[in-house]
Amino acid sequence: MSGETSLNVLLQSMSPALNPGDYVFCSVADLNVVRGKDAIGSFREREGLTVILERSDAQSLGLDCGYVMAWITLTVHSSLQAVGLTAAFAGALSQAGISCNVIAGFYHDHLFVGKNDALKALDVLSSLARNAH
Repeated sequence: MSGETSLNVLLQSMSPALNPGDYVFCSVADLNVVRGKDAIGSFREREGLTVILERSDAQSLGLDCGYVMAWITLTVHSSLQAVGLTAAFAGALSQAGISCNVIAGFYHDHLFVGKNDALKALDVLSSLARNAH
């Protein structure tokens, strides 16, 4: 098993880090549309392929950039089998009125929040970590 599973350890050591840049979620017909650009992530849906791109890359491709987000990484190595971490930080962000889109990578959870909410989200997540027991 890879990664931490204890909710208390995960919360206490999640260490949220803000990645530089502005990010957008876009829907494209296929991955060839974004060829030559560095997609942060992608997910195949029935309606199309969702890609996460830096806003400047999406703009250069003529893609819709309506909702601009900040990317926060929880630097703790969380297990894909961990229970409760997403619910804990989603609940805290929700209480603060912050929308959050979550991508779970193999090593870390990645949160995309509205660009204008980035610093507030970091404060909420840091408070959640400090108060975990």
